[in-house]
Amino acid sequence: MKQVCIDTDYLIIGSGAVAMAFADTLFHETDARMVIVDRHHAPGGHWNDAYPFVKLHQPSAYYGVNSRPLGTGLKDATGINVGMCERASAAELLHYYEHLMRDMVASGRVQYFPMSDYTGPAADTAGHGVDDGHHGNVHAFSALTSGRVTQVKVGKKVVDTTYLQTAVPSTTPPQYSVAPEHTCVPVNGIARIAKPAAGYLVVGSGKTGIDACLWLLENGTDPDSITWIMPRDAWYFNRLNMQPGEEFFAQSYGGFAAQLEAVAQSNSVDEVLANLESAGQLLRLDSSITPTMYHGAVMSRSEIAELGKIQRIVRMGRVQRIERDQIVLDKGTVPCQVGMLVVDCSASAVKVRPIIPVFNGNTITPQFIRTVQPTFSAAMIAHVEAMYDDEATKNAICTVVPLPDTPVHWLHMMAVNMGNQQRWSKDKALSRWVASSRLDGFSALAASVTPDQPEKMALLMRYRQNAGPAVMKLAQLLK
Repeated sequence: MKQVCIDTDYLIIGSGAVAMAFADTLFHETDARMVIVDRHHAPGGHWNDAYPFVKLHQPSAYYGVNSRPLGTGLKDATGINVGMCERASAAELLHYYEHLMRDMVASGRVQYFPMSDYTGPAADTAGHGVDDGHHGNVHAFSALTSGRVTQVKVGKKVVDTTYLQTAVPSTTPPQYSVAPEHTCVPVNGIARIAKPAAGYLVVGSGKTGIDACLWLLENGTDPDSITWIMPRDAWYFNRLNMQPGEEFFAQSYGGFAAQLEAVAQSNSVDEVLANLESAGQLLRLDSSITPTMYHGAVMSRSEIAELGKIQRIVRMGRVQRIERDQIVLDKGTVPCQVGMLVVDCSASAVKVRPIIPVFNGNTITPQFIRTVQPTFSAAMIAHVEAMYDDEATKNAICTVVPLPDTPVHWLHMMAVNMGNQQRWSKDKALSRWVASSRLDGFSALAASVTPDQPEKMALLMRYRQNAGPAVMKLAQLLK
């Protein structure tokens, strides 16, 4: 089969949310040519595999790409998110990314290859990597449908958006066995239930497990028929405090100030977490249980209340296997009904991987440079690529915020995030870009406050007064 060779400036591996945010910024701020390669049949990455009732954890207002709004900007008038800004569904997101990709391809500067597997640097007949010495490395991908290999001569950079390896249950088999007397489905499967099950066993304590439980309850499932396997209790960020716009200024900037105060006034990690909870910043399911997990998931108080209806919560570690009449876990066994529907929600959405430089020679590896904001991070990394030349400067601007696993990681994330914010504030051009970014949501709001708005000025002053003490206390607590 004849090989095809094409030229481009940037080869972007993946077409998920991070890839699209990166490509969109590069598209609008440069005249670069891009080739985008992805194994999925359509842009949107893991949203193609997500369960049909999934929604963003955060408001649509600052998700997606910089160049176009996502959603209508309205608040939800009904449902569990009532009074807060709308959150896009998987269907909305896929439609959004489809139209974005179509418009970029129509420009002639972007080539998109779905159903294609990136295979790495191309090799010559002797098996050596190809490098033409002037235009950069040659890479290859193969079409999943035909097997045809395409070589790409990359003039500038390869952008690997797959490093963090987003996983969803529909593409990640469970790591435990299930007896034939039960039916096991990924969370996607419960939206296709044809008749009531003898009972529902939800496996997983992350946001997917939460969504599964909430969906079952919303659709009239008796809470007593739900058993929830919760290997670890978690802290959740309160969604009310991350609402964009003037209406929510007090909640958002009051929340920022409260977080700094919680750190500045604490003498231990546990005290920080307790102060954050008292200030309404962090939530948990059960006030009598100390969470040992923090993954940055976002919840509302109404969701917490709804989940409180489920009484059969098993806190005995991970599932080892599900037998005919019992569940075997790390810390023992519990009986179960025959004929349960096992809803697998055990896949970890984003793997905690070693931090590597975002910019490394001819490779860009997007990671989080602002706390749990993947699309803003990707867009800003693209802007830095377009505007700065020195690699050390780029990596300093784009210091990676570590992904969280345990509660102490909230402090690690805060420390790096504050360091980044301080560096960005010293660069006037960069500060202007951040404030103008649709994906930021808050900087422009703060910049618009005037002296004749005393309540808002007081919140900003409270934030600024606690910033220095919080930085010092973080350094002490993280020694």
